[in-house]
Amino acid sequence: MNVAELIRRKRDDGRLTPEEIRALIAAYTDGTVPDYQAAALLMAVYFRGLDGDELDAWTGAMLHSGDVVDLSDLPGPKVDKHSTGGVGDMISLALAPLVAECGVMVPMISGRGLGHTGGTLDKLEAIPGFRVDLTVGRFRAQLSKLGCALIGQTERLCPADRKLYALRDVTGTVESIPLIASSIMSKKLAEGIDALVLDVKVGSGAFMKTLDRARELARTLVAIGNGAGKRTTAVLTDMDQPLGRRVGNAIEVVEAILTLQGRGEPDVREVTMSLGVEMMLLAGLADDAAGARARLQKAIDSGAALERFAAIVEAQGGDRRAILEQRLPTVPTSSVVIAARAGRVQAIQAEEIGLAALALGAGRAKKEDAIDPAVGIELLRKVGDEVGRGEPIAALHHRDDRGLEEARRRVERAYRIGDEPAKPKGERPLVIEVLK
Repeated sequence: MNVAELIRRKRDDGRLTPEEIRALIAAYTDGTVPDYQAAALLMAVYFRGLDGDELDAWTGAMLHSGDVVDLSDLPGPKVDKHSTGGVGDMISLALAPLVAECGVMVPMISGRGLGHTGGTLDKLEAIPGFRVDLTVGRFRAQLSKLGCALIGQTERLCPADRKLYALRDVTGTVESIPLIASSIMSKKLAEGIDALVLDVKVGSGAFMKTLDRARELARTLVAIGNGAGKRTTAVLTDMDQPLGRRVGNAIEVVEAILTLQGRGEPDVREVTMSLGVEMMLLAGLADDAAGARARLQKAIDSGAALERFAAIVEAQGGDRRAILEQRLPTVPTSSVVIAARAGRVQAIQAEEIGLAALALGAGRAKKEDAIDPAVGIELLRKVGDEVGRGEPIAALHHRDDRGLEEARRRVERAYRIGDEPAKPKGERPLVIEVLK
């Protein structure tokens, strides 16, 4: 295999064969192909893309670079959900136990946050004692008992993706749709699922800033999933302002708890229910959307979904009281950000809020950075809310002065307050469309 020749061919908009792609991925995974050649190939893919056959081969090569979990002996439909990342996006924490309570088996393997988007694993680890590093044996046993397990990527699951993602992160190739899609789908297909629901975010707080790009990513993901024999649905949801009112780790767990108590924010409830409906339909556990929504609502109203969350937390080493009594990490200090003028909140730039939380220590700029689970931002005003001059628009929950002034400046920049109607006619809805 002449790697330089393959790089030149892709650079010049040529096509790689499935055999060449499989050999390249295998050689990079075992260290035969060095980082500098892999980086050149990634940049060629970034500019030239991958056609359908190349993308299928690329995804399959990453999928089979390590272990593939087999859950076929466990009864019931196995359905997972994946989000492309946003700000205040704690949906998985409420959604997984909710649909598990309704009979869907959820083998959820999640990731950590990097940059302005929070990671599900970081939020789960804000729960005292919670372990995300289950063995495959414990993962299977918990699925059989509770219908849901929430873990991180193991060393043997898609090792090619782990190496390639780290390289993409430092070579400016993260935003490539074929590379995003193959990264997501290789990990999800390795979970042993029967079906998958994808929450593709679009807007200022998402990787996909425009609806056209989000649709392209969604269609690519759905095509890979369906082509692999997994029923796949993508739901496009708005991320022009943060979800809910809390951005951080422990405080986003609180948002999930409130949602399962039926007291969460309307936008969080709607996205949770919409994705839950699609998971129920893919699992064949409801005849239509109305029936699925009714079952999900009953699980919330009865308290069974919250109890299921507490049971999952306990099974993974956490304190169930953290869920039932909100015993979660807190910080002793809060500072408010005030409105510079009176009016109505027109917009909240979600990425700025995410970067403000990062400045306080709620996220990581580099993979080795430590996260403070207790810090974060509470949005006291959302789009459409009225506010007077000098009134608080957000609360910064901080442990010390680390990043406090930067966070304050970013929150001030994120809020746009004016006199016009906050939702002009024609603005896109929270749940934009569903692609299958």
